[in-house]
Amino acid sequence: MTRRLFGTLCGLVFCVNFGRVAFAPLLETFRTTFGAGTGALGLVTTLVWVGTAVPRIPVGYLVTRVARGRIVLGAGVLLTAASALTAVTTSLPLLQVGAFAIGVASGAYYASAVPLIGDLYPERVGQFVGIHGTAAQMAAVVAPTLAVALVATVSWRAVFWLLTAIGATLTLALLLVARQREGGVPHGADRDFRAALAHWRIILAAVALIGGAGFVWQGVFNFYVTYLVTAKGLAPGPAGTLLTVAFVAGLPAFWLGGSLADRLPRVPYILALGTGVAACVAVLTVVDSLLGLVAVSVALGLVVHGLFPALDAYVLGTIPDNRGSAYAVYGGLALFVQAMGSGTVGVLGEHYAFDAIFRGFAGGLFALVALLAGLYLAGIFQTPAE
Repeated sequence: MTRRLFGTLCGLVFCVNFGRVAFAPLLETFRTTFGAGTGALGLVTTLVWVGTAVPRIPVGYLVTRVARGRIVLGAGVLLTAASALTAVTTSLPLLQVGAFAIGVASGAYYASAVPLIGDLYPERVGQFVGIHGTAAQMAAVVAPTLAVALVATVSWRAVFWLLTAIGATLTLALLLVARQREGGVPHGADRDFRAALAHWRIILAAVALIGGAGFVWQGVFNFYVTYLVTAKGLAPGPAGTLLTVAFVAGLPAFWLGGSLADRLPRVPYILALGTGVAACVAVLTVVDSLLGLVAVSVALGLVVHGLFPALDAYVLGTIPDNRGSAYAVYGGLALFVQAMGSGTVGVLGEHYAFDAIFRGFAGGLFALVALLAGLYLAGIFQTPAE
């Protein structure tokens, strides 16, 4: 029954991540539907990720009082309602509200579900977080193609009606599985939120490790199609395919990345991946051939998606107790940083070329990784071996 519970979580994470990434391939459709500029479009995607960040820290406190399974169920209900709201919206402000609400549902889900997986499989947390992440990444792979297909055959609203139906079905399935499992869903050992904050060194280290790379990735992938069309001269179809390629590369990255995080020294591994993200973004701005763009898209997808299970494994594997609350605090802080990426690109895109923006992002990330590497060598980062 543990496997069935885990399988249901993998289905639900597919839904919550589909909701988060579905907005990016629809930006051009929203531009024509609502007559919005790049700044307003950037705000839509930013609100999704700000919404993802907002509930993390409150959920970190909530898990000390409420069973994690109930929070996961509540996130499924909210996702269903928010998707329905987005499907019926008739204005850009309501679209932004729907995007924010979908983000809140996903944030509450991740803050409660990922530590729950750590409780289900404490000896192989990296491996199973990686499998869970692979399920989420499948949504990122499917979303661009499915969204484009539904826009062409039905309308963009069909994307969110589909998400409403699947989200409701999987939330109900999770409720049934949880009731049938002997012992129910693990509550977790989190009982003291303040005790979780005592691990502030690990939390801040993890935020620094993911914040820069996540900020850059958010800015790049949300405008990937627009960038390839305007700066590289591709048609929207091939440009959307390359975004899908980057997401497809995330499938083995999540699967293998989680396992490697259980086997390799985690901080050096994470720093190497961060360097890879910066290098790929820099190369992206100078490559013009289709073959080169495919290669960069694959490489970028591999390194950036390998980061996420590695950071989850670092936090959950380094903190011995109250790790659910600590993970929620880490996730909330990190996502606030990452969420600003697309909005920043949207605002800067009104005044500067995408190439200049992305090169600046890559340079800043190189500098951040160098600083973090120096701090690691100085013994600042706490590791499981300690």
